[in-house]
Amino acid sequence: MPVDVPVRIFDTTLRDGEQSPGAGLTVAEKIEVARQLVRLNVDIIEAGFPASSPGDFEAVQRIAKETKGGIAVAGLARCRDGDPQAAVDALLPAERPQLHVFISTSDMHLQGQLRMSREEVLAEAVKWVRYGRERLGPDPDIEFSAMDATRSDHDFLLAVYEAAVDAGATVVNVPDTVGYAIPSEFGQLVRRVVDLVGDDAIVSVHCHNDLGLATSNTLAAVEAGARQLEVTVNGLGERAGNASLEEVVMALRTRPTIFGENATNVVTEQNMNASRMVSHLTGFAVQPNKAIDGRNAFAHESGIHQDGMLKNPLTYEIM
Repeated sequence: MPVDVPVRIFDTTLRDGEQSPGAGLTVAEKIEVARQLVRLNVDIIEAGFPASSPGDFEAVQRIAKETKGGIAVAGLARCRDGDPQAAVDALLPAERPQLHVFISTSDMHLQGQLRMSREEVLAEAVKWVRYGRERLGPDPDIEFSAMDATRSDHDFLLAVYEAAVDAGATVVNVPDTVGYAIPSEFGQLVRRVVDLVGDDAIVSVHCHNDLGLATSNTLAAVEAGARQLEVTVNGLGERAGNASLEEVVMALRTRPTIFGENATNVVTEQNMNASRMVSHLTGFAVQPNKAIDGRNAFAHESGIHQDGMLKNPLTYEIM
């Protein structure tokens, strides 16, 4: 049975992708990338982290003002006084603003970084989800992320998600923040979250690529019921990067018997333009054998392959 339910593509190139060391973008460059993401027809553009700098605040605000046509604009904020206020202020001009608040839930992060108890974390999550609902008007789109979800105690993780939804979160995000998960276990975790909140909130995933499994984990999450996928152009992101937009979208499109005929709204013909623009502006070259948009992705050296391609391209190309 195919999944056959559309998924939302949440592009975070301008936020998580831009956090790649050496990949800083100017406000003008961010706006240029945002315009290409509109042409790509992603569902949500995470435009930045407004509290992090005046430049990021300006970029999010300008993208929020300019982006029309039903594409949402999101701003990231820690569950910490000052961050959500800045994000909401930057997002207010948007036709479809989405506040994205996050806090860590793993004991590793609670003890080693935040120095907070589980009770304090849960209270902060609820507080700032409620704040977003109060500030963004009727029926706002509020996303809550549990950072380092895949290394969190599952019972505590689910309790935080449930509390966030009760407080008004419309999306709950399951991030594999350090790229630790493998597809089978990640799919099981996502299924538990879907079973818990699926009638009341969209379940999202955000996968990093430290073990080279970000795309695989993202697709496993779709099969488990996730309906929002957080990705970046060229898989840009901290450390080994994030799930690659073009890989995820083309996997969904190329395998309709598994994922349905119309899994996303992305205009896939714009994939290469987006890839080249992001590569040019960040200075990050795309490796030749990168799936989908590497220069060798549709090139053939072997005489056996070339013979087949001349007779029928489908012999060696699947898309």
